[in-house]
Amino acid sequence: MNLTWRLAWRNLWRHSRRTWLTVGAMVFCNVLLIFLISLQLGSYQMMIDNSLAAYTGHVQIQHRGYLEQQRMRQSIPEISALADELRTTLGQGDVAARGMAFALASSRERSFGVLLSGVQASYEPGVSTFPGLIRQGRYLNPGDSEHIVVGAVLAQNLKVGLGDEITFIGSGRDGSFAAGVAVVVGILESGMEEIDRSVAQVPLAWFQQMFSMGEGGHAVVVRLPGLEQVPAALATAWTLVEKSPDLVVHDWDAMQPGLRQAIASDMASGWFMYAVLIILVAFSVLNTQLMSVLERTREFGVMLALGMRPVQLARLIGMETLLMSGLGMALGVALGSVLTWYLSVAGFAYPGMEELGAKFNMPGRMYPEVSLLSLLWGPAVVFLGGLLAAVYPALRLLRLVPVAAMRAA
Repeated sequence: MNLTWRLAWRNLWRHSRRTWLTVGAMVFCNVLLIFLISLQLGSYQMMIDNSLAAYTGHVQIQHRGYLEQQRMRQSIPEISALADELRTTLGQGDVAARGMAFALASSRERSFGVLLSGVQASYEPGVSTFPGLIRQGRYLNPGDSEHIVVGAVLAQNLKVGLGDEITFIGSGRDGSFAAGVAVVVGILESGMEEIDRSVAQVPLAWFQQMFSMGEGGHAVVVRLPGLEQVPAALATAWTLVEKSPDLVVHDWDAMQPGLRQAIASDMASGWFMYAVLIILVAFSVLNTQLMSVLERTREFGVMLALGMRPVQLARLIGMETLLMSGLGMALGVALGSVLTWYLSVAGFAYPGMEELGAKFNMPGRMYPEVSLLSLLWGPAVVFLGGLLAAVYPALRLLRLVPVAAMRAA
């Protein structure tokens, strides 16, 4: 068996240039696959983090049914105290309490329906990127009362600017008439029209007073350093609400189910592109091995005449392909790992990405995700594709006739 392996290795280098070209194609494909898969997985992490950091957070405590119905009465009593307790117990991430209510916002000239949010000015910047998107004025301060921050499109629709007043009319939690006047202290611009049309944030204490909420609210929002901390945070939050049957804990997947669907769709299109690349490399291996078989037809005929079986010749071709594919996989994984590891530390940015991130309060660089899946999935499939490509040349040898083979030109 050792002699057969030595013979297979020697046969690879009878045409070293052709072998290196094929191995080079496999190495290039493996490095590219490792980089692209790692970058794709890293971009999903960035997509999720950016989406959740904007407003939703990774985990929320809500009243049972509020996520689907969003009724005013589905509130959490003593919400600030619950947020403080969770903040202390959790020990990581940021926690903030919120209240939400639909109201009619009116200026001197126009009126629009809005979803008014009552926020804790001290803690909201930790769970949302909105406070970092102020383009005019400032964000809410802990001591503010009748002040409001609105989106740029909403300010334009209402025709209000800094220092102008907005009147709100709605229904309180107890069914009473709710009304209040807030002064615009900041205008937020996220770059997304839908958000800039709907954002309206006021201090939580003033919100509670205006809508007769008492000490209640509608959501305790938790933002964590990463997705890997979500299960532990969920368990901690559940321990705090297990004695309150009306409260539930939701993770980011429950609050934004479309996010995972978007990732699955993008992943499917990415796998299709990778499959095309792998097929091209497999055809390169097929071409190399088929040319090798055709060139050595007379040699194989002599070996058959001396008593070697066709199965042994087919196994020899398989060994040659195995060695060549293994060499391409080893070099590809080594180079791809070094490249991906470096970029996972230094980051990777498209032209203009850093400027765009600074403008919209988002990270300016992408960091590929280094994992066994990203490092080995692509090269392993290329390796198997190379072995499958050798099946046809090997099958030709099973039908080889010694006399006809020795007469081949």
